[in-house]
This record gives sequence, structure tokens and C-alpha cells, in this order.
Amino acid sequence: MTTARTVLTIAGLTLREASRRRVLIALAGLTVVLLALSGWGFSRLAAEYGGSALTSGEARLTASIVLNLVMFGFSLIAALGTAFLAGPTLSGETESGIALAVLARPIRRSAFLLGKWLGLVAFGSGFVVLAGLAQCLVVRVTVDYWPPQPAAALALLAAQTTVLLTLALLLSTAISPMASGVVAVGLFCTTWVAGVVGGVGEGLGNDAVARVGDVSRMLLPTDGLWQGAMHAFQDPSVFVTFGGADVAAFPFLSTAPLTVAYLGWAALWVAMVWGLAAVSFGRKDL
Repeated sequence: MTTARTVLTIAGLTLREASRRRVLIALAGLTVVLLALSGWGFSRLAAEYGGSALTSGEARLTASIVLNLVMFGFSLIAALGTAFLAGPTLSGETESGIALAVLARPIRRSAFLLGKWLGLVAFGSGFVVLAGLAQCLVVRVTVDYWPPQPAAALALLAAQTTVLLTLALLLSTAISPMASGVVAVGLFCTTWVAGVVGGVGEGLGNDAVARVGDVSRMLLPTDGLWQGAMHAFQDPSVFVTFGGADVAAFPFLSTAPLTVAYLGWAALWVAMVWGLAAVSFGRKDL
């Protein structure tokens, strides 16, 4: 069996295993609840618009902001799900001896890890894209708003999920599955808070505080990718209604799209962290 075929086989088995875990039921339940709550909220917004309480421009602006808020909820659900799935998927098989049985065959550890990673990426990205698309359809039906760049936004959310599960996979090669999930989600939330602080600093014209957000987005690209996704979801009228500084200070609005250089850095970050995970797993005593 060739290396590529081995990797794809392990990826398929990982994807099948992930779909059978209870975490999938939890993700589905949280998704349904969030879709229902957001659908009710957007329907109330549509009722206000129908009653002339809001102008069409105000309705689109409000829908844009609320959509970003709801999508952050989905990104958090995806972060929790993938972080707590990555650890048990690798460490659980290591502790149970399944990985040892597989690796007893002529299979390189790096190929085994790559297959696991690809399966988790497919699972996490598929969830984010399907849930995000469902949310966009809810917004379209209730308030007749469609994001300007939905494909780019959903792709960035999938990339955010990939970054976090790669980090969780690295952590799972060194610490327990539960601890790796807790640390990964903790870093995800910390980076988001640092990004909000940096946005406030940018809004106030304080370069030192604004730099906090910039540094955090380089160390862990999850918040940077989230900023790009928000920009793709939000209506362009935001920049007409608010000034650039005001947008930067608001946690659910984004001032500018991501640059090609930052996307390249995010890809390089994933490659480097995966490489560290491969080295760590290769030295792990099974």
C-alpha cells in the first residue's frame, strides 16, 4: 500500500470515527439551538423592519452585525468540538494500544498523524461550512440579507478551525486529551480577547494597546482569520455609517479584508505546528 493511499485510508477511518462520537451529537444539538434562537431573533428584526421601525439600510446594517455575532457562536462551537475531538482521537488510541497495533505494520508515524489530521480537518471544516451556510439561509429567509462574500467567509472559518485543531493535535502528543482540549480552547478565547483589546486600542488611537491584538494574531492566527471572516460577512454600508476607528473598536465588525501575506503566514503556521506535532509524536513512547 502506497503512503498516499495509507494516509487517505487513515483519514477516512478518522472521519468515520469522529462521526460516531458523542461530540457529534453535542455539536448538532448546539447548532440546532443556535439556529433556532437566531431565526427567532432575525424574525423579530424583520417584524421591526416591516413595521417601519427601521429603514432598509438600518435593517441590513443590524442584520450584518447580528450575523457576525451568531457566526462567532458557531466558531466557538467548532472550536470546542474540534479541540476536544483532536486530543482523544490521537491520545485515546495511543493509550488503548490501537495506534501501536497499526504502527506495528510498515506505516510511518508521520503518515499515521497526517491521516488523523486530514480526517479531523474534513470533519471540522465540513461542520463549519454546513452550519454557516444554514445560518446564512436563515438570515436570507427572515430578513432578506445575504453576505457579500459567503464563500470566502466560510473558507476562513474552516481555516480557523484547522488552525485550532492542529494546535490541539500538537498538545495531545505531549499532555492528556482533556488537558489538550482545555489549553487549546483557552488559547482560542485568550487570542480573541486580545484582539478585542487591540481593536479598542486602535479605536482610541493608542498604538501600544493596538499592538496587543496584532501580536496575538501572529502567535495564534485564529482571531486574524475570524477578522477576515467577519469582513466577508458584513455589509459594506458599515463603513459609511461608522468611521474606521469606530468599526475597529466594535468586537463584531472588521475594518479590512485579510492580506495575502497574512493568509500565507497562517498556512506556514499550520505547517510549522504540524511539523512539531510530527516530531513530538515520532519521539512519543507508545
